[in-house]
Amino acid sequence: MTQPDTYLLGRAEGEEARLKRQIANLAPDSDAQFEKIGIKPGERVIDLGCGRGGVLHLLGKRVGPQGSVLGIERSPHFVELARRFVNDHALAQIEVREGNAYDTELPRQSFDGAHMRLVLVNVPEPERIVREMVSLVRPGGWVASFEADFMGLVCDPALPAWDRLLDVYKAHAAGQKIDLFIGRRTHRLFRGAGVKDIRVDAVLHVYPPGRRPILRDFINNVRDKLITQGFVTQRELESDMASLEHHLADPNVMVTSNTFFRLIGRVPA
Repeated sequence: MTQPDTYLLGRAEGEEARLKRQIANLAPDSDAQFEKIGIKPGERVIDLGCGRGGVLHLLGKRVGPQGSVLGIERSPHFVELARRFVNDHALAQIEVREGNAYDTELPRQSFDGAHMRLVLVNVPEPERIVREMVSLVRPGGWVASFEADFMGLVCDPALPAWDRLLDVYKAHAAGQKIDLFIGRRTHRLFRGAGVKDIRVDAVLHVYPPGRRPILRDFINNVRDKLITQGFVTQRELESDMASLEHHLADPNVMVTSNTFFRLIGRVPA
């Protein structure tokens, strides 16, 4: 049975722009994770849910021209954007294919390593994707996950509009059976899929001015659904968004990111 595209943040232009910024903002954190894995030149690696490029360039440089990286992405439009991204980085060892992370239809145990970043926090049934991911890796190969947990999302000084907007976003996600606090559970999901030697660390950012509107971007991506599904009225949403914009413009306001849990493990040999 075909899995519907239930990606929480949608595929509109706003999400395109947000993902483009995310590629640059999170590159140092992902590259540090890859350093700990010890990816070797010549390895064959898969990246599930590569979006419009994600970490493909970082993985491509580590496996080198003798290795290969396969990016899997559900959206045909994002597949095309990812292919342009790869061409811009002139990495011929990277291929991007349209595919379903729940069921890639790829040969089992055919990769040296598998990675995904910020996939599970945006989809239901994350355990299915984890099992699929692990099944693609050869015995002794590595898996890596970079996943968000909303426990770290903080605004100080506090703003009632921030709290209300965050509450309606959480309610919308829960209605889609999506866990915004999945980051803390990834170690259990991968253990349940048979992964061993699991190591986890966490990263959190304090956003400088100009990079604070993370909640605003999330809300704008789903604002029509929030209204039509009855989580908030249009008037309430517009009022709270205006309050949020004014608050974020104050240089004395501090905003932190989600907590990002980085996991590394091995498929038993």
